[in-house]
Amino acid sequence: MSEDNFLQPEDDTVLPVRTPEEQMPGLAGYVTSKFRDAETGRFAHEQRWLQAYKNFRGIYDSTTQYRDSERSQVFVRITKTKVLAAFGQIIDILFANKKFPLVVEATPVPEGIAEFAHMETPLDQMEDPFGFKGDGRELLPGALRAESKGDFLGGLKNEMGGLPLAEGPARMGEPQIKPAQKAALRMEKVIHDQLTDTNAVNVMRNSVFESALLGTGIVKGPFNFYKRVHKWERDEDGQRVYNPEEKIVPRIEMVSIWDFHPDPSATNINDCEYVIERHRMNRQQLRALIKRPHFISEAIEECLAKGPNYEDKYYEDTIREDETEPFYQGNRYEVLEYWGVLDAKLADEVGLLEAENMSEFDELQVNVWVCGNMVIRCVLNPFTPARIPYQVFPYEVNPYQLWGVGVAENMEDAQKLMNGHVRMAIDNLALAGNLVFDVDEASLVPGQNMDIFPGKIFRRQSGVTGTAINGLKFPNTAGENLQMYQISRQLADEETGIPSIVHGQTGVSGTGRTAAGLSMLMGSAGLSMKTVVKNIDDMLLKPLGEAYFQWNMQFNDEAEDIQGDLEIKPRGVAAVMQKEVRTQRLTSLLQTVANPMLAPFIKIPNLMRELAISQDIDPDSLVNDANEAQLYAQMLKGMMANVQQGTGDAGGAAAGPAQDMAGVGGVPPSPEGTDVQGSGNGTIGVGTAPTAGESGFTGNAPQTEG
Repeated sequence: MSEDNFLQPEDDTVLPVRTPEEQMPGLAGYVTSKFRDAETGRFAHEQRWLQAYKNFRGIYDSTTQYRDSERSQVFVRITKTKVLAAFGQIIDILFANKKFPLVVEATPVPEGIAEFAHMETPLDQMEDPFGFKGDGRELLPGALRAESKGDFLGGLKNEMGGLPLAEGPARMGEPQIKPAQKAALRMEKVIHDQLTDTNAVNVMRNSVFESALLGTGIVKGPFNFYKRVHKWERDEDGQRVYNPEEKIVPRIEMVSIWDFHPDPSATNINDCEYVIERHRMNRQQLRALIKRPHFISEAIEECLAKGPNYEDKYYEDTIREDETEPFYQGNRYEVLEYWGVLDAKLADEVGLLEAENMSEFDELQVNVWVCGNMVIRCVLNPFTPARIPYQVFPYEVNPYQLWGVGVAENMEDAQKLMNGHVRMAIDNLALAGNLVFDVDEASLVPGQNMDIFPGKIFRRQSGVTGTAINGLKFPNTAGENLQMYQISRQLADEETGIPSIVHGQTGVSGTGRTAAGLSMLMGSAGLSMKTVVKNIDDMLLKPLGEAYFQWNMQFNDEAEDIQGDLEIKPRGVAAVMQKEVRTQRLTSLLQTVANPMLAPFIKIPNLMRELAISQDIDPDSLVNDANEAQLYAQMLKGMMANVQQGTGDAGGAAAGPAQDMAGVGGVPPSPEGTDVQGSGNGTIGVGTAPTAGESGFTGNAPQTEG
């Protein structure tokens, strides 16, 4: 748990309580009761998670039954291999281009901001009796002519305010901008910068791993976080002085599935009336809360005075695999963080001022922290609109449960089969590789030691030589068991949708032996991952991006420069397509666009961006935007003009770069008076050769007779 995840805006509304000593325990009892309900509701799911974790770690469950004759207890950790393979594939897909897979785009029909704007022309000054929505001029009721609309530039008015701009697309070839698109691009850069500043990629990695293992991943936030910015300045004497600054940035954090207790009746996070996160704190962490906004120092001091109250759950010894855990249990505190509704009746009981004007059926959205029977924090939900700040995403969707299904659970039966057949194979090999002795004790002298070793002598008293002791060899059936092991492993491939070839299995047989078959296997694996990544897109990336958007709108002082009718779009699924195939298609399209007749109908910058993304190249570092492209075009035009001045007029028509590219496909047109029908496919000039004394003559002058 991060010590800074409680930071909230300074204007949080603290819910006042008349008598904390008497009224707070009632609210604490309410939160504790909800926690017990949530704990009971997820008990069956905890059993699934425990089994999945044990299969991942190679730990046999207490219910595993062994035959009396079994000696081997080997555990084949194929579950671990599959989980790590799925995790690696997802991370490779999400962060293939080294950027967070989120983009911000303007809506198809932006509201409150113009889709197009252009330099104002005399045409815009003309009175037009017909106004229509979208052209920047709207006919108001009772008006004789259209009146100008409001601020069609949205938050970009400060940046573009010095230019005479009119709403709507360009009409006469004048410069044109897209305010909605520029606002979306700026918002996207702000969000990506915030994600980078707070190391959000690592949070995502940890959450994705737990979703692959246990079926569900959880991300919390964004919350206000004070980040120190290192800054050096020069003082009056010219010496460098370290003067750090602190800025507020949004930050997310990963929440373990073991500490997350949602409303047991909910099937998704949006359906939850409440969510409770269980924290495990030491004395230092609990005391540090006193310095955080709106925590009640008196209540925290009382909790510290009462002593530790943390009790291990039944599953914690297994997941921590720590024999010293009882020692740590003695100095830990259990703190419950509640996000959810509070009804009017309870609000009135604890003396909330807001409850005076509430009806019996009204509810408040609150954030309450409880330690023992003490409420150590109670504030209204600081977010507008109010939301529970958790994103819950499944690896595989269970349509009737909030909790998903992971790789380990999908291949649970296959893991048991593999373990059983491997144990039988090892036990059989131990028997088949050694002799079992048949001893006729009646033929031997009584009282002898029956241990067998090289040089051992047995004293025989009767019988035929060689009949007293006989060595027996058991048949080797390990081959059949190992064959069943391979079948079980193939079953694991089918159950998880992850072929063994993905995680480096050698000696592939069947379909994977040919290039076409291998391509089919990889394609099937990609299709399976596409479903998983789609879940991450819909249930993590999109709501997380929207949460960052709302945070910037509410808390970012520079929000006016990035506001607009914008839409968050996750880009995880877009990367599932095989990069090679996508690159080939984009390259082919780019070649088609080389035709000057088709080029005006294609958005070349967007095409170049997609081509860069398909090759794991950051498009922002490669592709120019419209302004940069115009600047470079002007620079190129100036360079060509300088070249033309340097060559003078000797080049004739070839001196003009525009004329050089006038031919179809960029081929210069043939000069007038040339014959292009030469046998060598070259050009043959026409006219008479210069004679002696004329310009251009390079031969020897003819000799005249004297």
